[in-house]
Amino acid sequence: MKKVKWNEKAKAYVRSLDSEVKKEIGSLLLTLQRGRFLSEPQSKPFKQIHKNAYELRVKDSKGAYRVIYVLCLEGKVLIPHAFTKKAQKTPQKEINLSISRLKELLDENK
Repeated sequence: MKKVKWNEKAKAYVRSLDSEVKKEIGSLLLTLQRGRFLSEPQSKPFKQIHKNAYELRVKDSKGAYRVIYVLCLEGKVLIPHAFTKKAQKTPQKEINLSISRLKELLDENK
């Protein structure tokens, strides 16, 4: 089973969500940990962040949520960022934050 490595702020954000959204995110992450791939509509590639980056896509009546994850060759799933999506296009601020947090996670793995 793959290990999940979180950015602490991303983990705190997910923990703050409603229980049904947390359950769905947890279920999708468990699928990834078991080595399976997800496809649309649950997951979509996010090459602007990293060549192996994807976004988990979860929705409920209150909004749309995104959890950015990166599949690593060492059998890890890195989660640098999670946020509420409020516009059709992901804001550049969220992309930049994902990139900087991913860099921190990758540096920690060295």
